[in-house]
Amino acid sequence: MQISFRSAPDTASFRLVARIAEQDQLPGGLEPAAAQGASAARFTGKAGQVFETFVERDGTVVRLALVGVGKPGEDRSASLEKAGAALTAKYLTSGEDALALDLTGANLQPEDVASLLLGLRLRGWRHDAYRTRLTDEQKISLKQITVIGAPEGSEQVWATEQAVAAGVEFTRTLVAEPANIIYPESFVERCQQQFEGTGAQLVVLGEDEMRELGMGALLGVSQGSVREARLLAIKWMGGAQDNKPTVFVGKGVTFDTGGISIKPAGGMEDMKWDMGGAGAVAGAMLTLATRKAKANVIGVCGLVENMPDGNAQRPGDVVTTMSGQTVEVINTDAEGRLVLCDAITWVQQEFTPAAIVDLATLTGAMIIALGHEHGGLFSNNDGLADKLTAAGKASGDKLWRFPLSPAYDKLIDSPIADMKNVGPRWAGSITAAQYIQRFVENGTPWAHLDIAGMVWADKPGATWDKGATGFGVRLVDRFVRDNLEA
Repeated sequence: MQISFRSAPDTASFRLVARIAEQDQLPGGLEPAAAQGASAARFTGKAGQVFETFVERDGTVVRLALVGVGKPGEDRSASLEKAGAALTAKYLTSGEDALALDLTGANLQPEDVASLLLGLRLRGWRHDAYRTRLTDEQKISLKQITVIGAPEGSEQVWATEQAVAAGVEFTRTLVAEPANIIYPESFVERCQQQFEGTGAQLVVLGEDEMRELGMGALLGVSQGSVREARLLAIKWMGGAQDNKPTVFVGKGVTFDTGGISIKPAGGMEDMKWDMGGAGAVAGAMLTLATRKAKANVIGVCGLVENMPDGNAQRPGDVVTTMSGQTVEVINTDAEGRLVLCDAITWVQQEFTPAAIVDLATLTGAMIIALGHEHGGLFSNNDGLADKLTAAGKASGDKLWRFPLSPAYDKLIDSPIADMKNVGPRWAGSITAAQYIQRFVENGTPWAHLDIAGMVWADKPGATWDKGATGFGVRLVDRFVRDNLEA
């Protein structure tokens, strides 16, 4: 979807024109028939409410849409995003290929315009690559948005938010692709193509290199698959040279059968999105590199496929991690933490980070606890946790903090190794976080984000259709803006 700006107030060349309406206040200069129709249709300007009518202008019939942006207030940005997304949802497959968004006389700041456009663009993403029998009524028609009468500076602010949209869309595409298309090697290839020309540096480790480093936990997950594992680091060093980088680590299990501890068949197809954490990290890094963030940030993706062939690791196997700690693999379906622990050890040895944040679709227990409204947050550092919580609230990628405590450690103690990879049914998300924490060294500030319930949606949301949501990209970008670039 192309978005352009025009200063001239003329909308005569457009067949579809949209205007915004504050709650309980219609825009000025509206034709009497349109105002009466809006009143009759009980249009009040609530955020995301859309009213459509037809008016005659200079002898031409114009399709006019009014979209509500709610009341000015604390949730202004979210309301504007919802309004923009509502326009896209209504007209994406309407047969109209262009929309004029007439903001003449609207009480908006440049940041408000960017929020409106961000919602509009994000709701327009759809993954139709493999749909060959779409009817004309099902195909996307809306291609061009022309913004008219925006306040000065809007185009510059939108340039930054456009980078956010690109990152979210990249993440959604990675997550939506099937596992025969996106696997460790092809995930890396997609990133190499996408980051070309951005100035980011990509480093890739293959299985031989990881074996030399002693990554027995990560490679143990991968050994049942014909697809070789990869460790991908995306480096964006846009800050001061002497500033330590903040590192985001993503779980990238490109398909998770559960291994020998195989999952039930029903719903297993969803496990293509078990790489949602790595997808979020890749998308966030694309955003940061595209908008040239003034911060030192590294994204690391541990990429494996968990399959149950004759060479797969067995329940009861003991693996040695890169840190030297040993793990008794009680359940091969608790594989994400095995990937993350070696990736986190490598990150600490390679980069000496200022802080580490991992993102992972780690536990079904998190969905039981929080549903699909919040990601889970665990941290060894209150300051880092507070900053992430604030970034989640500001971006809409919301988080809820859970406890960590030595009292939970006994649940993952092993009689024959340093630890087990899984505890009992209770406190499942907490024991998973406790496991990862054992690999954080020297008091490095660390947070674990369990986003199992957030990367995929079975029904449309405010700014996404059913499917991949892109959760995590905006969270990371907001955290970087507010804390590393401030």
